[in-house]
Amino acid sequence: MAKIYMDNGATTKPDSEVVSAMLPYYNEHFGNASSLHSFGQEAADALDRARQQVANLVGAQPEEIIFTSGGTESDNLALKGIAYLKKNAGKHIITSVIEHPAILNTCKNLQDDGFRVTYVPVDDQGLIDPAAVEDAITDDTILVSIMHGNNEIGTIQPIKEISKIAHDRGVLMHTDAVQSVGKIAVNVNDLDVDMLSISAHKIHGPKGVGALYVRKGTRLESLVKGGGHEFGKRAGTENIPGIVGLAKAAELAGQRLDDDASHVTKLRDAAITKILGSISESYLNGHPTQRLPNNVHLRFSYVEGESLLMLLDMKGVAVSTGSACSSKSLEPSHVLTALGIPPEQIHGSLRITFGRENTMDEVDYVVESLVGIVEKLRAMSPIAPKH
Repeated sequence: MAKIYMDNGATTKPDSEVVSAMLPYYNEHFGNASSLHSFGQEAADALDRARQQVANLVGAQPEEIIFTSGGTESDNLALKGIAYLKKNAGKHIITSVIEHPAILNTCKNLQDDGFRVTYVPVDDQGLIDPAAVEDAITDDTILVSIMHGNNEIGTIQPIKEISKIAHDRGVLMHTDAVQSVGKIAVNVNDLDVDMLSISAHKIHGPKGVGALYVRKGTRLESLVKGGGHEFGKRAGTENIPGIVGLAKAAELAGQRLDDDASHVTKLRDAAITKILGSISESYLNGHPTQRLPNNVHLRFSYVEGESLLMLLDMKGVAVSTGSACSSKSLEPSHVLTALGIPPEQIHGSLRITFGRENTMDEVDYVVESLVGIVEKLRAMSPIAPKH
């Protein structure tokens, strides 16, 4: 039976070069980067090189890269770090209704602490109107946080325009770029953001490590108190093997960016065309062109996404329903709800996210499998029209 992995939006297979780069820092160069002896200096040197490699991927300076445990911690550090530092200057934050739970739940936590949050809407393709952000800014606004590429539907937001609006009003700008870094060209100076979140395991790196870009001169409150690690912004002995893995993944992502993007875009477009052309009452969710190159998000009338996922899994195909981070929840996707899609159609959604190892033959296999599965499920459905 085929074993086909098409859930790269949830996590990616660590590249063999990444694993090879990490291993020596487990069993040979295992020193603490804060130690003064040679073992410590080997670790410190690796940390410095890694900071430069990650900075290179997003056009930053090495001293602007803060290593974290992943995208969720990076998002928390950006939002809470600014909120707690600037709470006497203002207590208003702007974000969107389709953010990752790492942002939305952090915002809810900040609301419990007395901050005010405005959630700007999206259109039926998941796009934010920059004017809505501008209208939401008040004299009390201290931060705007809008994700770059959506983790469910893949829609890419106009971050550069939103950043300009925020900065024209003296407001800091953060973007969760966990899904876009390594998939499309991301440059912090072009986007003009003050902070940007990165996760290793979305770019063929290890789990449990990420980074927050913090523009030079941007101060924030440290959430983890302890020693002076990470320029005083994130205490705790650095995870050198993980950081080395993130750095190698970032280096490879930069080298392969054009080829990878071209490859997965072809797979994406072929999958969308073939599925929509082969299955009646199937629909694409998200923007048709302004979307991540590896993301296909569809919905099918009269079927359940969970059933699609399980039957595809029985055929050896791994995909996801909506967001992998909340796919075990029975609640309708907050992203698809924000697009105005009815709940019964939301539950018939499926996300396919390609990686550099996927092939066109695999796309054809999945399309053929989906056609049969949808036909089978609709034949069993009491609400599907019978022809």
